[in-house]
Amino acid sequence: MSEQQVETAVLEEPAPVRVVGEVPDTSKGVFRPITVVGNPVLQHPCETVTAFDEELSALVADMFVTMYAAEGVGLAANQVGVGRRVFVYDCPDDEGVRHIGVVVNPVLDELDPAQRTLDESAEGCLSVPGAYADLARPEYAVVRGQDQFGKEVVVEGTGFFARCLQHETDHLNGYLYIDRLSKRDRKDALRQMAELTPRYEVVPNA
Repeated sequence: MSEQQVETAVLEEPAPVRVVGEVPDTSKGVFRPITVVGNPVLQHPCETVTAFDEELSALVADMFVTMYAAEGVGLAANQVGVGRRVFVYDCPDDEGVRHIGVVVNPVLDELDPAQRTLDESAEGCLSVPGAYADLARPEYAVVRGQDQFGKEVVVEGTGFFARCLQHETDHLNGYLYIDRLSKRDRKDALRQMAELTPRYEVVPNA
């Protein structure tokens, strides 16, 4: 998921940002080119992770490096060409809390109708570089899964972070955010993408 630019007031003494999670050691990873819309790996559900080993840890390290280099707030494994159910995130919520982590084999909770207040903010994606479109999503989300070592985790998010959790889980189920748009809005998003040059290395589609 790509980061959106928002206007904020400049304070003389900004309040410290609260961080939930641990800042990753980016010295352990390398950048991987990002797959873009049209690449088959983005169009199919990813495989369940069963081995919580060094290979998975290396993938997670690379994903964090790639996400930061591309100035994103979330990244799914199939966005770097790996069809496994894992995503990473470093994303703020609407209260200014910074959330950092990894979710392996994520499953979104089904929300009670009373919890399904929709937020119609703009959304972007590193696999659709340069494009944004308004998309209604619940402003609250809960994802259950495991961390990179196999320990069970439950991640709860509101606002922009809730959108990130839903966006990345969608990726692992074989959906891009533009798949949820009307035909007209999807066409407009693809036009936006075609008019801009990505600021990071991408995998060209055959």
